[in-house]
Amino acid sequence: MVPTEIKLHRKSAILELTYAGRKPVVLSAEFLRVHSPSAEVRGHGRRQEVLQTGKKYVAIKSIEAVGNYAIKLHFDDGHDSGIYSWEYLLELDEQEDSLWQDYLAKLRQSGQTREPLPTDTQVIQIKPVTD
Repeated sequence: MVPTEIKLHRKSAILELTYAGRKPVVLSAEFLRVHSPSAEVRGHGRRQEVLQTGKKYVAIKSIEAVGNYAIKLHFDDGHDSGIYSWEYLLELDEQEDSLWQDYLAKLRQSGQTREPLPTDTQVIQIKPVTD
């Protein structure tokens, strides 16, 4: 199903897709960013997902059409490698509540946050070596 209209609400950081005969799909930039279909987020195999943190205020800078089947979103944090198919966007809409709750639970479990780090802070994570 191809949307008939795509709107980017810059102030509210909301992407709105209109489909014929269906309620509009309304997804936040943060939700789209943390659920990017890119390898950078999903990883290259099972259980290789990379938890996205500090994305609470991320915005979509621009949208690019990818043929007749998808869009590419350019985020203000530099991420632009995910291609969001119409099918994937509908899946995100249908599963938004459960996906969001899972994401928040993963943040809590990892001790991470949706809040971005201050720009004058550098963090280096070192994993202990185990024998």
